[in-house]
Amino acid sequence: MGEGIRDELTEQIINDLTIQAATVNGSGSQTANLVLTRAIFHMGIPVAPKNVFPSNIEGLPTWYQLRVTPEGHMARSDKVDILVAFNVATWREDLKTVRRGGVVIHEEAFSTADVRSDVVYYPVPFAKLAKSKIQSDTLRKQLANMIYVGVVGGLLGIPWEALEHAVRRQFLSKPKAVQVNLDAIKIGLDHWQDNFSKQDPYRLEPMTGAVDGRVLVEGNQAAAIGALMGGVTVVAWYPITPSSSLCENLIAYADRFRIDPKTGERRISVVQAEDELAAVGMAIGAGWAGARAMTSTSGPGISLMAEFAGLAYYAEVPVVIFDIQRIGPSTGLPTRTSQADVGFAFTLSHGDTKHIVLLPGTVEECYEFARDAFDHADRFQTPVFVLSDLDLGMNLWMTPEFKYPDKPFDRGKVLSKADLERLAGDWGRYRDVDGDGVPYRTLPGTDHPAAGYFTRGSGHDEFARYTESAEVYQQNMDRLALKLETARAALPSPVVDETARSAVGLIAFGSTHAAVVEARESLAAANRPVDYLRLRALPLASEVVEFVSRHERVYVVEQNRDGQVYDLVRLAVPAHLVDRVKSIRHYNGQPIPAAAITQPLLESEAVPA
Repeated sequence: MGEGIRDELTEQIINDLTIQAATVNGSGSQTANLVLTRAIFHMGIPVAPKNVFPSNIEGLPTWYQLRVTPEGHMARSDKVDILVAFNVATWREDLKTVRRGGVVIHEEAFSTADVRSDVVYYPVPFAKLAKSKIQSDTLRKQLANMIYVGVVGGLLGIPWEALEHAVRRQFLSKPKAVQVNLDAIKIGLDHWQDNFSKQDPYRLEPMTGAVDGRVLVEGNQAAAIGALMGGVTVVAWYPITPSSSLCENLIAYADRFRIDPKTGERRISVVQAEDELAAVGMAIGAGWAGARAMTSTSGPGISLMAEFAGLAYYAEVPVVIFDIQRIGPSTGLPTRTSQADVGFAFTLSHGDTKHIVLLPGTVEECYEFARDAFDHADRFQTPVFVLSDLDLGMNLWMTPEFKYPDKPFDRGKVLSKADLERLAGDWGRYRDVDGDGVPYRTLPGTDHPAAGYFTRGSGHDEFARYTESAEVYQQNMDRLALKLETARAALPSPVVDETARSAVGLIAFGSTHAAVVEARESLAAANRPVDYLRLRALPLASEVVEFVSRHERVYVVEQNRDGQVYDLVRLAVPAHLVDRVKSIRHYNGQPIPAAAITQPLLESEAVPA
């Protein structure tokens, strides 16, 4: 470390730092990363972890970024304060990401020839420590990562009580593993205390009130709980990254909380299908039969489900489809995040097809929207898409504890035997009785001779009879469009914050929300405040047009190349407002940082000299 940089490190930096652990996939690093995260969270300090992992099982580089801020910022940081370098293949590239004056904890055996002189180095013989201190050959590789937790704990002053709490929390179901992991952490802590004097400004101190009432939850976990609270009874799925953990968590929760006390059997049916086509077909069939049914997938699966989505739309069958988005096209980058399915999902299938799309922006909304999606599907007799993404779905986020539902399920317009008796059998499956585009339906097994009807994906009249009448077809398509208009008012409305009273506004959705929150704080501090509208559903609500009309320029921020929601907003506003709508796009597969919003916005808003 150069003398110049040493002079800059006199002022302490407390509870405001980003740690990045660079390891090798399959080495057991994730367990150590989670222990470190939970230990800091247990100190009452807000945390925001991001896991960047490859699409293989073992051997390729993986990174874990743990951001700590007193304000509770949850977007990815584009700067690294503390690097933990385990991977010799990437460590020189990883070194470039560390800010000037930052810390590098690295395997002592790594070559340090021609490395930077403006950072603080703490070389640690991780491999030697593991070999000499850990007797078990089978555990040595995994426990080596726990040694780094001890080193970081010593570096930052993490109390032993917090580390112990985190280990016990991590191994709730494996109590025998607690002590061996604590011993490994102690190896790292002792090595720090015996071999280093602190040369850097970073430190953690316990906080009060910053995380009260909050828990750490992944979006896919939250959606799984929400689906159970929404009354799901049939789950048909095919594993695909990054959606697999949604159904895996749902199964685990169902085995705990949805067991018939008399039989001991699970009270929901779960089928792992042979592919995505079979999965969505099973879910649609179950929805037709009256079940609350769902599937979960990602972009490639959505592509395969297109024809079935059109069937459910046109035959008016309720089903919930979760799309945890990842990078495309084709196989793309399966373990990188994206918001590039939104336009596709909204119009999925051939012909004039539009769907209800819910856009959760927090893990709390992953829970709430998953729960409510089944009501929307039943009420409007249509597929409902819930679009999350890898960042929101597979990373831990701080969130308030979820609220237990306080209202009954809304099954929509379902005719009972008594209803059919009252109508004397005079009803049409696709007849618009109430003028809202939503017809009435019966469920298979309803004990009345008039209950039955043909479910058709081909042309049909209001009685579900086959027809090729041009007039009847157009009337039916108009009714489906009216139904979507009715649904628009029932969907989650945008969240609008115009307290800045600015001429400039931002529109965003989904996981981009965290970066927008931080970007607005930075812009306000630079005396460039902006207003904000967060979309939560498609079709677009009327508030979007009103928001654009109240601002001179509105930037649509999204994580895709083509500006898909930008296009939707421009289509929705009157012609004289179109030029007010601008676009900020981030699509490299990494979660969007605040700087990816502030920098292009400030450049665009700069007043020419």
